[in-house]
Formats: sequence, C-alpha cells, structure tokens
Amino acid sequence: MKITYLKHVNIDKIKWDHCIENAHNSLIYAHSSFLDIMSKNWDALVMDEYEAVMPLTWNKKFGISYLRQPVFTQQLGIFGNISFDKNITTSFINKALEIFPFVEINLNYANEFSTKKCNLILHLDHPFEEIEKAFRKDFVNKIQKLSLIYQSSDDVQKAIQIFRENYKNKINISSKSYQQWFLACNKLKMAGQLFIRKVNSLDGELLSTALFLKDKKRIYYVMSCTLRSGRKQYSNYFLLYHAIKEFSGQNLIFDFEGSEIPSIKSFFLKFGATDQPYSFVKINNLAPWIRRLKNWKDFLKK
Repeated sequence: MKITYLKHVNIDKIKWDHCIENAHNSLIYAHSSFLDIMSKNWDALVMDEYEAVMPLTWNKKFGISYLRQPVFTQQLGIFGNISFDKNITTSFINKALEIFPFVEINLNYANEFSTKKCNLILHLDHPFEEIEKAFRKDFVNKIQKLSLIYQSSDDVQKAIQIFRENYKNKINISSKSYQQWFLACNKLKMAGQLFIRKVNSLDGELLSTALFLKDKKRIYYVMSCTLRSGRKQYSNYFLLYHAIKEFSGQNLIFDFEGSEIPSIKSFFLKFGATDQPYSFVKINNLAPWIRRLKNWKDFLKK
C-alpha cells in the first residue's frame, strides 16, 4: 500500500471521480466538482493508482496550514472499494499530519476511527406501507390529521435565503460560504442532483422548505427551515413524511444528516431511522508556542 500526497494541480480529476463514483462508500460531497466549489483549497491523498482517495480540504492562516471541514459538507474522509479498517484509516491520517499540523475534519461512515458522531438514515427500498410501519404510531396519526399542501419548488436562491434569514443568529456561516453553496447548488440542480420541497397552508402561506441533494445511492436532507407559523402546524413533520413517501420503493437511502442535538435526533427517530455513525478527527500537532497562546484558535478561524 502506497499513499501519495498530491497537490491540487496534480490530481487526475477523471481518475478521482471514477474512484468516487465506484466506491462502496461514495458520497456526493467527494466529487471533484463539489470540492472545487466548496473548498477554496483542496489537495489529496491517493492510494496506489486511485484505488482509494482522501480529499484534504485545507486553509492557511499566518503561515499555518490546517485541515478543516467545508461548510454544508457533513462527511468526507477516505473513499474506495477497499475495507477501511483502523490501520488503513490511521495510515491516511498520519500521512496527512506530515503536511498539516492541525486536523479537525469528519471522515465518513465506512472509515474506522475513534471518535464517532451520530448520523441517522432510513432505507427506502420497500413500499411506503412497510416503511411507515416503523414510524411511531402517534406521530403518524398527528401527520395524517394535518391539512397542508406538499409541493415542489425550483427556487434555490429563495430556499437558501429563507434558511439564512431564520438561522443568522444561531449558525455562524459567512457570506462567502453562502455564495459557494449557492454556486454548488445551482451546479447540482443542472445535473439533476438537487430538488426542493415545501409545505404551504391551504391559503398559500409558506410554512416549511427543504433542500435535498440526490445521487444514485442517497437522498441528503441538507438544508431545511420551518417558519414560525409552520412550527405550530407541524409542517416539518408533514414535509419529511411526504418526501419519504415520494421516494419510497427505490433503492435509495434517506440521509437525515444528523444529529448530535437530542431533540433533533429524537425527531428523526420517530421516522424509524437508524444510526450510521461517522468518525471525527481532531489532532493538534501545532508548535508548543502556539498552543500556549490563550487565543490560539483565532489562528484557525474559517
């Protein structure tokens, strides 16, 4: 096994995307076109002849290069058609540490490492009637009593803007990151890998909106927002219920993308979701004088 570090300019994007597309743990975030938009800088670790690959999404401040997770990109890590035991994962991480002294990234569900984060998923390859049996009964009864309208939308900008306005005081995401995300979403939409669903009241008031990504294996519940009036009417319950129903019976995984937050995790579990945890890596090999600084993390602000 030979792991080689490649700077971005030396990555063969055709071989890279072939590896990602055929990897047993393929994820939409790892395609080169997505990374090109969402990460200003990314290099790579490549095993042998692109048998397995790992994107190195990095930033640099005050001469310090470090690995960081791009916004709206839940999982990256190592991809390929091999078994990612802890030894292989460790070999990739150690190789990355030769170049980057500070690492704070998410791997993916197939990479064995120590610290785990929760991610809930639901298999859709059954008729909806069977899938629904795993939903909490009282939860289903509540949804079925709602008089709301489930619709599609193609307005990417509006979906992002609603999210941004409603979460500006809760989630710290820069304007530049939103611009990158808008570009990525438009590209995915043109490729048929993005769709938007919304829920309106009977009189046409917007209550909830959700932006999903989609590839051959997964539907990703990436960005959603329920407006104040929608919370009172449980419109987010209604939206997810009907999104799952819409894509049921297909060989897909519905990826809820979380969550570590107990209330959100509990909500997703009501849909019969199961945990598919992924690994988190944080390693600090920065020089001792930097670590002694009271505000050394200011060096690494995204």
